Amino acid sequence: MSADDDYMALLKRAKIACPEVTENHERFEIPELDILQEGKITVFRNFIDVTDKLRRDPQHLLQFLLKELGTPGNVEGRRAVFKAKINPQQIDDKIQMYTETYVICSECGLPDTKMTKDGRTLMLECEACGARRPIMVRKSARVDSANTLREGDIVELSITDVGKKGDGIGKFYDYLVVVPGTVKGSKIHAKITKISAKTAFAVPTTEAATRR
Repeated sequence: MSADDDYMALLKRAKIACPEVTENHERFEIPELDILQEGKITVFRNFIDVTDKLRRDPQHLLQFLLKELGTPGNVEGRRAVFKAKINPQQIDDKIQMYTETYVICSECGLPDTKMTKDGRTLMLECEACGARRPIMVRKSARVDSANTLREGDIVELSITDVGKKGDGIGKFYDYLVVVPGTVKGSKIHAKITKISAKTAFAVPTTEAATRR
């Protein structure tokens, strides 16, 4: 066998050993989230479009979101339904967190990856550069403490009911917020003055809301 033949044989073996490269140089962008709030539920209308773009099992992303958002929910057709009123920005933040953890290669920054298991360890393998790393799930506070009210917080509320004493009542996540001097159907900014279990008391304010 000649030197040229040896070289070609080595080159062929090297190509076989190299990871398959995904020839996709389009800019990776997650579809803009289409989220609708219907009463006490939140509908993520293009959920499957997002999982298709991420190339991940819809149930895997759903379980991640339910755990992070602290709410029950399920997939209905191409949409996900959460059994709580959730700020769309919270869902967007969690999608970004999921993408960074379970999709993007930390070496080349591309999304051309797949999840595998090495024993009990979940691994992320890059089909573009061949990198392989364990998936490290970041621990975070429940909904980044977004569902926790503090005295002094200013929130935006829709007054949906009136109590026995004539005080307006709105809801902020799991809290009932009592605001004297307000009427049903109004949308206000209110400053939290006292919190007792899941009931908060507030006064109307003209300041811009800092918690939504």
